[in-house]
Amino acid sequence: MITVDNLAIQFGKRTLFQDVNLKFTAGNCYGVIGANGAGKSTFLRMLSGDLDPTRGNISFGPNERLSVLKQDHFEFDECTALDTVLMGHDKLWRVMQEKNALYAKADFSDEDGIKASELEALFAEMDGWNAESDAAALLSGLGIKENLHHTLMKDISGKEKVRILLARALFGKPDNLLLDEPTNDLDVETVMWLENYLATCENTVLVVSHDRHFLDAVSTHTVDIDYGKVKLFAGSYSFWYESSQLALRQQAQQNKKAEEKRKELQEFIQRFSANVSKSKQATSRRKMLEKLNVEEIQASTRKYPGIIFTPEREVGNQILEVRSLAKSIDGTTLFKNVDFDINKDEKVIFLSRDPRAMTAFFEILNDKEQPDSGAFKWGVTVTHAYLPLDNSSFFNTDMNLVDWLGQFSSDTTESFIRGYLGKMLFSGEEIYKKASVLSGGEKMRCMISKMMLKNANVLVLDSPANHLDLESIQAFNNSLKTFKGNVLMASHDHEFIQTVCNRIIELTPNGVIDKLMEYDEYITDENIKALREKMYR
Repeated sequence: MITVDNLAIQFGKRTLFQDVNLKFTAGNCYGVIGANGAGKSTFLRMLSGDLDPTRGNISFGPNERLSVLKQDHFEFDECTALDTVLMGHDKLWRVMQEKNALYAKADFSDEDGIKASELEALFAEMDGWNAESDAAALLSGLGIKENLHHTLMKDISGKEKVRILLARALFGKPDNLLLDEPTNDLDVETVMWLENYLATCENTVLVVSHDRHFLDAVSTHTVDIDYGKVKLFAGSYSFWYESSQLALRQQAQQNKKAEEKRKELQEFIQRFSANVSKSKQATSRRKMLEKLNVEEIQASTRKYPGIIFTPEREVGNQILEVRSLAKSIDGTTLFKNVDFDINKDEKVIFLSRDPRAMTAFFEILNDKEQPDSGAFKWGVTVTHAYLPLDNSSFFNTDMNLVDWLGQFSSDTTESFIRGYLGKMLFSGEEIYKKASVLSGGEKMRCMISKMMLKNANVLVLDSPANHLDLESIQAFNNSLKTFKGNVLMASHDHEFIQTVCNRIIELTPNGVIDKLMEYDEYITDENIKALREKMYR
């Protein structure tokens, strides 16, 4: 249990939030959301003790242990993977070190024997005899093979380090667990493992994530940090989003009778409760939603960008032909024997275990790279707009945003350009910011504006959720669902893929896997799992 009493944090004259009074209890997982810069990570840092609040107190249940997902990939470089995990339970680790140091003494005394006996009792009390096997099981569950368990962290790849640090946070079933972006750099199988683990966790968990599917899978509650306040709501991110949008629509209809509004909200809660189906927490979540007071549902004050793609012309039946395409980098085959046709109304997710494969493929389609062999041909009716993974070259300029976006528009009047920047939430003097000083999220919103100006009927998107906050991701996702054209996309965002795409093409070193099916079915089908293993051998 974590209790927050009158908490506030201020940096100079800027107050992130204040008057926060909340209690986080065991058996619940709290998804922490908020716009970029709202203070999500700051809130977790205060809970972990890494940052002192300006005022207020944070307390834990008696003798409760707190564990935090570390983001420093180099902190444990001189430790083995197994020891790094064991160190996650700091009290147990200290007992192990003290015990080993005593037994290593050449002049072991009677006093040492008494101390060793006390340490052995503590060790047994904390289930120390199973510690190494439990830590190894965690590592294996997260995809770390046994031959790496005793390897130094400095000799392990970055993606594997992420999993080891996650195992470290989970080790020993801590009473309170803080996870900041835990799905970063995890493959889909590991994310599914983590979802199942947290869904059955009986302790207190707080998680910050931009992955909406992950939040929905694990969260019983949503903690919304918005305009200086931290509010707690029952239900997942999707429930919070849909209910806040409903409240916003009702707010716009001020003449609606109070009883009609209450009835509409109650029907919404009942409908959403019936749809709760994920994880073993489903029953308790449904009960919480059914008991939710309709007065608790409020309109969010956050703003969503206006992402609207309007094709200038309808696309024809022939979109894209790809024949025998192949590409290698530094002697590693990313893909070969790639053959397929894209047809009208198809929205395709491209997958690969090597993320370089999708980027190389999209760069080839946009004439930024050359294939090793093979060819491709766009249909005559196609105009395509491309969102690259790396957009840094577009922003190596001191032009302001009006001039920058004007480069890509036939109408260069300031009022016209200002309208597009306004849709992307750039207002007032912000439109005169230099392009070179933009944040990652601001650059992405500018690139989306650039795409919107092209009025393309085919969108090629390499990791469209990167650097965006939840509001921008949600708006982008909604726009792609209703887009009247084709989408070719690479993404790690489960919700994006599941709600937008109707075809899956996986690029492998031995050809392609090409399926007309939903993503959820694709990643759980045992026959496809076997085929994928075969294609990557």
